Amino acid sequence: MSEVVARGRDWAAALPSIRAVGAAEMRAALPTARRVVVLDDDPTGTQTVRGVPVLTRWEADDIAWAFAQGGPGFFVLTNTRSLSEADAAARNREVASRCLDIAADLGVDLVFASRGDSTLRGHFPLETDVLAAVSAEHGQPIDAVLLAPAYLDAGRVTVDGIHWVRGDDGLRPVAHGEFARDATFGYRSSRLADWVEEKSGGRIPAASVVSVGIDAIRSESAELRAGALVEALRAAHNCQVVVIDAIVDDDLRAATLAVLAAESAGRRVLYRVGPSFVRARLGQGTQPPLSDEELSAIVGTSPVHGLVVVGSHVGVTTRQVERLAADRDLARVELDVARIVEGDAEAHIAEVVAHALVHLDHRLVVITTSRTLRTGADAEASLDISRRVSAALSTTVRRIVADRRPRFVVAKGGITSSDIATVALDIHRAWVRGSLLPGIVSLWQATSGTAEGLAYIVFAGNVGGDSSLAEVVNRLERA
Repeated sequence: MSEVVARGRDWAAALPSIRAVGAAEMRAALPTARRVVVLDDDPTGTQTVRGVPVLTRWEADDIAWAFAQGGPGFFVLTNTRSLSEADAAARNREVASRCLDIAADLGVDLVFASRGDSTLRGHFPLETDVLAAVSAEHGQPIDAVLLAPAYLDAGRVTVDGIHWVRGDDGLRPVAHGEFARDATFGYRSSRLADWVEEKSGGRIPAASVVSVGIDAIRSESAELRAGALVEALRAAHNCQVVVIDAIVDDDLRAATLAVLAAESAGRRVLYRVGPSFVRARLGQGTQPPLSDEELSAIVGTSPVHGLVVVGSHVGVTTRQVERLAADRDLARVELDVARIVEGDAEAHIAEVVAHALVHLDHRLVVITTSRTLRTGADAEASLDISRRVSAALSTTVRRIVADRRPRFVVAKGGITSSDIATVALDIHRAWVRGSLLPGIVSLWQATSGTAEGLAYIVFAGNVGGDSSLAEVVNRLERA
């Protein structure tokens, strides 16, 4: 057993008792709380919730529609993880400004959640910097940036200010895994205060980051008139970063109640969080997957088979695709990245579309990008390659769906899921109906456009076990 995994097991044996905080207690605090707008840097932040609106564009009428649906909040898919820093900053500014303007017109007080990856990839602190600047310009200066990247359903937890991920051999600090070697968003630090300093280039020193540990969160007073997190947020100023530990949902609900207490006292908090905090902040508990009856009502009885689209290159995705192929008769079609980047992309896309259409009436079709990851000379060049390949994949799917609407579409990978939703399927407004596996893999249903009513499954590249993709497809095919 490695030292890092051993340490993960050591602290697990010495934790304080959980302070039980139910979802009902959380919901009771929401009627007087600010409405939360979740700016999601890819679509996978929705996989822990159900019954929540999601927008993939941010025209004034779209945002007004989302506010009109009621409830404690909604998602706006910004897909900024696929963008350059400059474009990500511009998109955050545009979305935040429009949301604040519409909220002011409606008399709504809102708070922003910048939903980032639970394995710490993404544009941080750039996105929170932009959101804080826009908020200040609208007369709402930010006091604290709450950093809570935990994704409990996928085994990503924070203890003693260190972020951990679960693998086959147990828990290990996040910087010891493949995610930290990401070509665009790589990093060296697992302690979140050090990670903040690293990602900010030293502008935010680790010493300025306040870390509120699991002992403090589990001992927060029930009345929330005192406690380490409440006091940290009340004392914070000028976007001070506050890190919280979290191991179970009760921890996040306890922390969220403390956040609401600080906000009710006038503090302005900006959230940089993983999917589990969003679930707590929206007042939802751990949700069971959609039932077979619910799936049947959504999927319908089309004779055309389903379409699975795979863009993610992380190891677990590759293994999931191989397991899926071993379990059934399917047509596997590959989009060759070399031909997209260096050859005749249009001719190759036409070939892939034709091949897929031949098979879609008879069997499941799986479209993958070639499995050898192609990177550029630097982070920006790598992002450019990713964008070009994703654009080709979206064009391919758009042409397939226009010719033959599949029974369902599964998109594997965060950026892939966003581009397929917005470019290939033209989804502008949708509802998150729920998950297909416990806490992971969300099903969206569009409310308008060419994909209206289609079962669209958002499956992050970095979650699930080797058999999870096969399990999802099995459920959809049975439905």
